[in-house]
Amino acid sequence: MKKELKTNEGAAPVGAYSQGLVVGDFVYTSGAGPLDPQTGEVVGDDVAAQTHQTMRNLGAILAAHGLGFDDVVKATVHLQHLKRDFAAYNEVYKSYFSQPYPVRTTVGSDLLDILVEIDFVAYKSA
Repeated sequence: MKKELKTNEGAAPVGAYSQGLVVGDFVYTSGAGPLDPQTGEVVGDDVAAQTHQTMRNLGAILAAHGLGFDDVVKATVHLQHLKRDFAAYNEVYKSYFSQPYPVRTTVGSDLLDILVEIDFVAYKSA
């Protein structure tokens, strides 16, 4: 059984996907980017600003199920310019978590008009 998560506080999907799904004790988010939830426009011209907006969007999706960043167990991150932007993105990313950090995969990807996209798997027992 799966339950869809929706919030107006996070960027709306721009395709055929849900913001997030609850499956048992796990929450899976779609890849989120740096879109303003009200306007749908990209927020920020650099990876640091775009990472902050992406994390705010993901935080809103988690909050829709009563979760926070400490509940995240896995992150997958796509960077448009992996070598150039990794350090700046990583500084912003780690500011949202406490140790032990979630496991993470970070890859370079050909993204459409954004510098970063992140998705999470979170866990919270019933």
